[in-house]
Amino acid sequence: MDADNPLRKILILFAHPALEKSRVQYRLLQAARTLEGVTVHDLYQVYPDLVIDIEREQLLLNQHDLILFQHPFYWYSTPAILKEWQDLVLEYGFAYGSSGRALYGKALGNVISTGGSREAYHREGHNYFTVRELLAPFEQTANLCGMHYLPPFVVHGTLRLSGEQMDAYAARYRTLLQRLQQGIPVPGAIGRRQYLNEWPEPLPLA
Repeated sequence: MDADNPLRKILILFAHPALEKSRVQYRLLQAARTLEGVTVHDLYQVYPDLVIDIEREQLLLNQHDLILFQHPFYWYSTPAILKEWQDLVLEYGFAYGSSGRALYGKALGNVISTGGSREAYHREGHNYFTVRELLAPFEQTANLCGMHYLPPFVVHGTLRLSGEQMDAYAARYRTLLQRLQQGIPVPGAIGRRQYLNEWPEPLPLA
């Protein structure tokens, strides 16, 4: 990437209250940490007392182009600290409102792991809704903040994956991060795609 088109800076807001028990998220995290220009921000590690430094977090947001919420899919949402982060950091006047344009034009996405299979997340499945539908609050958060929302990167069936399969997901995630550093797909190109796991065809980049 030349000086006129620098790599996008990616901030991964990572939340897992029991990382030592993780089979998948640990591997994804390690893959992300091998890339320059990708900042891994482990919220439970940085804030063991759960007291979030709002000014520090807003500064990090200002310094990055793409924000990824990486977390296990707990009860169709996030671990508690990430919800607390959203409540405190995405303030009126900073993230939204007439004068809150700090995040305008940036991109937001989710990187999640779930024990449920892909087939479980549709109308005839156990969870009835698709993953994309269940992530609607994040998509609307992006809309409110003037951000571009990306479909999620999802690891399904985590309890049944072999070590080789988990390593393959980690490698795919690393490749995806590298592609996102080159450019964010324009909204019209990404459409209502359910997942960002497979990015098979070239897409117009913003």
